[in-house]
Amino acid sequence: MNDLRKASAAVLFIFLVAGGLLLLSYTGTISSNLWQAFVIALTVSLLLGPLVIPWLKRLKFGQNIRSDGPSRHLQKAGTPTMGGLIFLAGILAGGLIAGRDQPDLMVVLIIITGYGFIGFLDDYLKVILKRSLGLRAREKLLGQILLAAGLAFWVAFNTDRGTGLILPYSGFLAPGGIQLELGWWPFLVFAILVVVGFGNAVNLTDGLDGLAAGVSMLVALALIPVALAADKTGVAVGMAALSGGCLGFLFFNRHPARVFMGDTGSLALGGGLGAAAVITGRELFLVIIGGVFVVEAMSVIIQVISFQTTGRRIFRMSPLHHHFELGGWGEKRVVLTFWTVTLVLAALGFAGLYSL
Repeated sequence: MNDLRKASAAVLFIFLVAGGLLLLSYTGTISSNLWQAFVIALTVSLLLGPLVIPWLKRLKFGQNIRSDGPSRHLQKAGTPTMGGLIFLAGILAGGLIAGRDQPDLMVVLIIITGYGFIGFLDDYLKVILKRSLGLRAREKLLGQILLAAGLAFWVAFNTDRGTGLILPYSGFLAPGGIQLELGWWPFLVFAILVVVGFGNAVNLTDGLDGLAAGVSMLVALALIPVALAADKTGVAVGMAALSGGCLGFLFFNRHPARVFMGDTGSLALGGGLGAAAVITGRELFLVIIGGVFVVEAMSVIIQVISFQTTGRRIFRMSPLHHHFELGGWGEKRVVLTFWTVTLVLAALGFAGLYSL
């Protein structure tokens, strides 16, 4: 009965995603190349899973589990990690086949690949070379900053995006909305914060089976119409590929997970979402739609500051998903709740597009 329920839930979830895409297609919002990117990324991920997972097992790319985390997670020790390679291949295949002639898409894919490579090095050092902390924090951060800075330079000097920041919901106040001009240096700093911040926020969120992949998929789907509204079709294609890749990966990463994405996957997803927001000029919309990632990251920051200044913890454990686990919530309940919250935040993000 439990297996039947799981299968039914998985089928229903896929139909909801496909139904949303069909609705967008029917209304003329989504074009054939977006469908193509989504389906190719989904198919490649589904096909690679049965090939990559046994390979990772043979190479003993097993996940190390924190001893101070929820005790139920200890049974996950040894589950193959670095599974982000599965959907990275899908995203690249879907994006390159569906829209390789679009510069915006190429830049999104470069950021995804670059952040994925940084994550791969970190995973490799931790899992294969047994260096417990992987890349040094400054090395990891420097690579992310350099990639994000390159993106900011390209956006400011090679596109019509400019250095302005569009305020969500401002279309209710003025036709076309209100744009806050940042200027070059503030824009550079802000763009780096968005891309690096979301890269690490997704990384922090990746602590439960299907959590980061599911939320990333929903956020990417929501960013498709956001990108189209900004006339950035290439970015929309990239988000379609990202969502398709995540959906395919969820087949193997749903509870109980057969594989984890590792930093290889989580950094790539966060970097891609951040890049999409910067290119479209909709960074604040990503903050709303990707609010789950923001709250997860903030819970860690708040916990660290509180403990270092007062010696007290605000949460039972951070990131926030562990707080709910230690409060008695089951893993699947936490994941489904966070997915539902993301759907609500996506609707709020859409409302912010009014009259822009």
